[in-house]
Parts: sequence; structure tokens; C-alpha cells
Amino acid sequence: MTHPIDTEAVATDSRPRRQKSSKKTARNVLLGFAAAVVVIGLVCGGYIYNLAQTFNNGTTKIENAFPDEATRPTKNVTGAMNILVMGKDKNADKSVDTDDSAPTDQRTDTLIWVHIPADRKNVFAVSIMRDTWVNIPGHGEAKINAAMADGGVALTVQTVESLFQQRIDHVAMVDFEGFKGLTDALGGVEVNIKQGFTPSTLKGKVTFQAGKNMLDGEKALAFVRERKSFPDSDYTRVKNQQLFLKAVISKTISKDTLTNPVKVNNMVDAISPYISVDKDFDAATIGGLALQFKDLREKDTIMFTLPNLGVGTSADGQSIVVADNAAISEIAAAIGQDQLAAYVTAKGLGS
Repeated sequence: MTHPIDTEAVATDSRPRRQKSSKKTARNVLLGFAAAVVVIGLVCGGYIYNLAQTFNNGTTKIENAFPDEATRPTKNVTGAMNILVMGKDKNADKSVDTDDSAPTDQRTDTLIWVHIPADRKNVFAVSIMRDTWVNIPGHGEAKINAAMADGGVALTVQTVESLFQQRIDHVAMVDFEGFKGLTDALGGVEVNIKQGFTPSTLKGKVTFQAGKNMLDGEKALAFVRERKSFPDSDYTRVKNQQLFLKAVISKTISKDTLTNPVKVNNMVDAISPYISVDKDFDAATIGGLALQFKDLREKDTIMFTLPNLGVGTSADGQSIVVADNAAISEIAAAIGQDQLAAYVTAKGLGS
């Protein structure tokens, strides 16, 4: 199958949409995982109390992040942890309130299943293509990113749990705008870009060359947003997001960062307002993980895209990503048995 220029188009929907609330609006994701790594730095650097307060006060709590308990897989007993990270570009459509499970104007641009094994020796981040055609409970088949529009965060969690038949322990959302502040707080991030391009969002002002590029906040945001410059659209964008996140993690856990209290404080202060988390995913929980991650290095963070069968067309004419259900079942079983490391090695996955 060949990749289309753009797989973003969705069918017209006449369902009523929720109006923007006066409450603090939804902030979204990819950097939810990076935020966890930032808090690792807090613990290692000994600044946990004040910075934990900054994190807890700055982030937005998602009041109803999970579906009804009767619909969910059983709790994990291996000691592993699963986190659903959702990312959204607020420029794509209206920002909305995520305090409940009502339908919204929002679609998730990025979905990542983060699996932390019981031995805490690795972190696995599995990117799910946003146009993956799945069953959305109670709504039928659709692109997976439509779950947010159909029923908010809770339905998105239910949809992903149904896909993997595994339980999600925590949820984090980050607005792409958070990339800017975090990148600048780090003093810039160097990314080894595989494929050069001129981002459409900067209107030709910047061209990324193949090879090492130092990105400031504005360039980082353009880098992770871009899809129109690539023949395979979202496929390359997902790879670029993974590449950038690896670079962020590498710099965040570097000695130069963790021994600089001002830099660590600036990072937490910059990213917290762009993060929404479930009520139990606070700085204390992340700090507990941080202690267990004291020996984690960049090479221990393994990222890959959920295998799929390429691009196809749905019965109603939408361009979709066809799910590889056999591969998904294998990955789900590996997650459930806490054997994802062995599976990734056997299949040659990850970067």
C-alpha cells in the first residue's frame, strides 16, 4: 500500500460540540513522559519539595480520566506500569475542558502507550498512529483520535484499553506549545535530523538540514508539528517526535542539567502549565518512580511505532491506517506478561 499525502481528513460530523468552559482549558501531550523525566531530575538533584509544589500547582487535574470500572481490564499484578500520553496541537482546533467525559471539539494528534516494566530497567514508548482504524466503544469503527471527540479522555482511555486488553494506570496530556518553553529552559536541544525539510509553519524562515541541528523553542515546535513536508505525512512526523523526545530526555538527565538547580526549576516551571494529569499522577507518584529510575540512561528509553498494515480506505471513504491486529495482540500479551523487552529484542523494534 502507498502512503497518501495527508491522512488527517475526517468525515463530517453533525453531533453537537461542547462549548469552551471558563475553567482552565485542556493542555495536551507528547511531553507528559518528558515531564516525568524532568521530575526524575528533581529527586536526583535534591530539590524535590519546592519543585513538587511547582509541578502540582502548575498542572491541571483531569477529574474523570478513566471509564467505568466495569468496562476495564483487571489491574496489573506484575508491578509494571502503563501510562497513556496524549498530545494535542491547540492550533489544530479549539481547546476544550477535560474535566469530564463529555464529547468535545478535540482530537488527539499524538497517542503514546508508555510501558514501565517492574524491574524499572527500561521505559518503552509505543506511538499509535492517530488515523488507526479501531472500534470505539459505543460508537463503532473510526479513527482512534476520534475517541476524544466522542467521549473525552475517559473514552480515549477505554478505546486504547480495549485495543490492547491491558489496563492504563495513569494519563498525561501535553499541549505542543509546551515544547517551546521546555526547549528554551534546557538552553536548546540538539537533534540529529534524518530527513531535511522546510517547515510550513515557519513560512520558509527556517530550513532543517539533514544531520545535527540545534533547536530553540520555536524551531522545536515547528519540528514536532510538521507533516505537510513529507510524502508519508504522519509517519515521518511520528518518527520526528520520537527523535526529539529522545534528545530532550538525553539532555534532561545529563549531569550538566541535573546539577544546575536554576535550569531544573526553569524546566518544571516552563512545562507544568501545559500538562494535564489524572488526579493520582502527582509529583509524589512521579518522584517515587524517579527513585527507581536512578540508573536510567538515554539508551534505556526504547521508542517504536505500533505496527500497522499501511494505509487503506474505510467503508465510508476515509483514508485510514489499517491496524495490524496480530502484532497488536502480541505486543499486548508481552505487556501483560511484563516481557516487552524480550519481544522488542526479538522483533528488532525500537530506537
